[in-house]
Amino acid sequence: MAPSPKSSKVFAEHVEDVEKDVLQEYPPEIEKNTIRLVDVRILPLLGLIFSVAVVDRINTGVARIAGMEKDLRLDIGNRYSIVACIYFIPYILLQLPSNMVLRKLGARTWVSVCVIAWGAAQLGMGFVPQWGYLVLCRTLLGVFEAGLLPALVFVISTWYKRDEVQKRMAAFYLCSIFMGGFSPIFGYALTLIAPRGGLNGWQWIFIIEGIITIFVGLITYIFFPDFPDNNRFLSPEQTKLVLDRVEQDRGDSIPDQMTREKLRRHMSDWTMWAFALMMLCATVPAYAIGFFVPIILNSMGYHLRDSLLLSAPPSLFAVIFAFGFAWISDRTRQRALIIAIQTMLTIVGLSVTAYSTNNGARYFGLCLTNVGACSTVPGILSYSANNVVSHTKRTVSTAVIAAFGGIAGVFSTTVFRQEDYPRYLNGIWSTMGCQFLLLVLLAMTSYTFIRRNRLAREGKIGPLEGQPGFYYTI
Repeated sequence: MAPSPKSSKVFAEHVEDVEKDVLQEYPPEIEKNTIRLVDVRILPLLGLIFSVAVVDRINTGVARIAGMEKDLRLDIGNRYSIVACIYFIPYILLQLPSNMVLRKLGARTWVSVCVIAWGAAQLGMGFVPQWGYLVLCRTLLGVFEAGLLPALVFVISTWYKRDEVQKRMAAFYLCSIFMGGFSPIFGYALTLIAPRGGLNGWQWIFIIEGIITIFVGLITYIFFPDFPDNNRFLSPEQTKLVLDRVEQDRGDSIPDQMTREKLRRHMSDWTMWAFALMMLCATVPAYAIGFFVPIILNSMGYHLRDSLLLSAPPSLFAVIFAFGFAWISDRTRQRALIIAIQTMLTIVGLSVTAYSTNNGARYFGLCLTNVGACSTVPGILSYSANNVVSHTKRTVSTAVIAAFGGIAGVFSTTVFRQEDYPRYLNGIWSTMGCQFLLLVLLAMTSYTFIRRNRLAREGKIGPLEGQPGFYYTI
């Protein structure tokens, strides 16, 4: 999408100022008010969009125990695993193509189209007569949700400085965790609509949530903020302030054009793949909890209503602690150390859930696992975003990292096997192994970034990421 005339004028003025400390031109109160306005416009809407995405993605677990398994015969063979996994195939494959389209169409148009389309797929799931059609709808859900997470991360990273990013990432991500935690309760309430309309309870879950998603898509088209250079809600002076802040922080406020050589160079950066593997490792327990907490609680002997009600507190617990971690991380400008602490919490929580014989202790283990996993994901997104310069590299890195998050979804749905019911020890062991791999990757990237920063300061290597004055965030 071409910038508006207003944005082009702002760009022209901005380019002339990039070599100066232009932030001295702005009174602190003006800067503070502008960023507050950006927060109010961006964060609630992004949190709402990602929340409906997460709820639509994981609601099959609630629908399964609310009668879908019996009606569609998902108890035969690996049918339920296929239904859960098939979503992730297009979700993984379409991340990078979707991000390529994002900048051309504009974030507002592309994200709105995706939200409305997957809402329609969700709505269709309420009317499927057999499990094959459910597989088709889940596939379409994956197609249209593929572009969402990299788009939201990309948009947020273009509006803020590096030491402001993690709180914002956590805000929209944890909003989805909170809503996702209460979605089983909402889903249970929707099942009570049955048998109105001649439909069963699980069908009403998909129908009502699909309608809500389509409505959110319409709101998105009206209010989505887009990129700073295309925004419609700030004055030219405020837009210039936002661009100047980003330029002074890391020098990439102005979008660059993708070329084959740039794509090859970005894809050959091993640290991007390390971040992607970290995302996989961190997302496995998050997905496992989203998919299987109601089922695991049911296996502890709780009835349907109680297992759904007990699914919510771990998410509330996670939101409180995760935002605290994000605030500390931004305040101290420490990424790797905080992520390591969160990963250790996940390992401890998984161990308690796996080996305790007391249901209360196992439930506490789930809460602790959720705190660690849900805190780690926005930490890794911020760790990666802080160490990327240029819009083209951000396009590639956010897509690849989000794709590996999708691979984690496939992994989590396959290692938590029905034959391991009720303790799911193989799934828990596999998830713990991912956490130890995450710690190894953190050590590797930290050592690399510390070494490169030292060599750059000593003048032994050129500017990092081709940007004078840029140093990696550890």
